[in-house]
Amino acid sequence: MARDVACTVSRRDFLLGAGGVGVASLSGCVENVRSEPDSGGGQVIVKGSSTVYLISDLMAQEFMIEHDVNVTVDPTGTGGGFKNHFCPGASDINGASRPITDEERTSCGNNDVEPIEFQVGRDALTVAVNNDADWVDCLTYEELSQIWRDGGVEQWSDVREEWPSEPIKLFGPAPTSGTYDWFNNHVVGEEYNHTPDHEQTEEDNIIIQGIENDPYAMGYFGYAYYSENSDRVKAVPVDDGSNEGCVAPTLENATTGSYPMTRPLFIYVNRDALARDEVFDFVSFYLKNAATDLVSEVGYVPIGEATRDDNLAKLVLQTP
Repeated sequence: MARDVACTVSRRDFLLGAGGVGVASLSGCVENVRSEPDSGGGQVIVKGSSTVYLISDLMAQEFMIEHDVNVTVDPTGTGGGFKNHFCPGASDINGASRPITDEERTSCGNNDVEPIEFQVGRDALTVAVNNDADWVDCLTYEELSQIWRDGGVEQWSDVREEWPSEPIKLFGPAPTSGTYDWFNNHVVGEEYNHTPDHEQTEEDNIIIQGIENDPYAMGYFGYAYYSENSDRVKAVPVDDGSNEGCVAPTLENATTGSYPMTRPLFIYVNRDALARDEVFDFVSFYLKNAATDLVSEVGYVPIGEATRDDNLAKLVLQTP
């Protein structure tokens, strides 16, 4: 009953009296808490993660079918998006394949930008090799760290002596990438630095191409890019030392959590930007559909209904 009553009032009045309303009730009121009706038009600017880009771009295309709003989405890398666009106040939303750092929050705060975090999916970060690399059937975290750490091994035979005595050619994201940060922190290890001796790019398709063209190459990227190119490169199962053993990157294994390199994906929204109808409406659309097959269409795991409801409740409560 409280839900029905709350949803008949303005957003401002609703927020002032929402203290006793549950999360699900709040999320159900998203459509009805606008202080003014949507007048149409306007622009929403989305920057950030090349991993999250695939979700954001699809959401933008679907949203613009029924709304007179221009939503632009550019893959600048998680860190590059925060540093160059979102925290300076030049974009409304930043996609992120890892959580925002304290330093980035401080930078945003210095520009009066308050980032609001929403989880929009999960990814099975994927390590891949050339299709002809038939000697690789599994890699442990320690082996991956040896390959990708600064000053690490140089040849395949340095990892396992029965493997070829050939240099490992590495392709991967740039340091501005959230995927780079996640891999460095969780796989390379906190006691080591990620090697700078790899072909660095924010274009995941270039990583795919590099691996495809060199029989001794290796790279890593979001699962969606592998699923689009599974005929061109080979995904490597990973063993993090747990009882699961070697686990392949699949959406099913990411859903169950058995794949060790499963990670959450986020968007961060400038709180002040939510006061604009076009931004609020797009974020509302995005968060609702993050729990649907639109996310799995591009190769990621959708959020659950509970996370969706928490997101929508946060959206209502955080909107100015």
